[in-house]
Amino acid sequence: MVHTISTDQLAFLARYDTPTICNGLELVMPERQATGFTTEHLFPANPSLPAMVGYARTATIRAMDAAAASAAEMRERRMNYYDYVAAEPRPTVVVIQDIDPRPGFGAFWGEVQTAVHKGLGAMGGVTNGSIRDLDQLAPGFQLLAGKIGPSHAYVHLVEFGGQVNVFGMTVRHGDIIHADRHGAVVVPEAALGGLAAAIDKVARREKLILDAARAPGFTTAQLKAAMKGAADIH
Repeated sequence: MVHTISTDQLAFLARYDTPTICNGLELVMPERQATGFTTEHLFPANPSLPAMVGYARTATIRAMDAAAASAAEMRERRMNYYDYVAAEPRPTVVVIQDIDPRPGFGAFWGEVQTAVHKGLGAMGGVTNGSIRDLDQLAPGFQLLAGKIGPSHAYVHLVEFGGQVNVFGMTVRHGDIIHADRHGAVVVPEAALGGLAAAIDKVARREKLILDAARAPGFTTAQLKAAMKGAADIH
């Protein structure tokens, strides 16, 4: 099932980096403190790009061996996949799990695929596989990947629309994805109502400690006082 949120809610999420969203989620949904986000390094194709927020489009790929299906069948699968990516609601973030024994042997993402996906309403992609064509990627299209590689090898779609897992982050079709150069996280729709207040609370708690730490003559006594004040913020 795809859950849609308002454009204002999407814009709110996009104001923050992914660590800040994770901070807020820890307060709103403490049961998710150790789940729902990527837990291994992801290479950002362009670290300067802001966070991307969108509805998940999911797929699995392989690249080490040629597809068993015929060329005609693979073309049809690819076109059906593009219809899937282009479907509402938008914007989307494409999450692709490379299920090869050696993920990243061949790259799905490069100049052509970023141009196509951007044109179909995607903001970017997250994958445990590889990416290439770093200087030719579609402008503004962010990629987070497990590695960089020169070839696409035998890369081909296996399935799309199902559940995937990228470096510990389990994603289902339609999940809300928040991602930037730090990694990616699934934002449960149920958390949205309390997320703004939670982010504000974390910021106010951190400010007390940061202000104290940055002041001349900082001492452990001041640190203890700041930490006590932060703990008293509810």
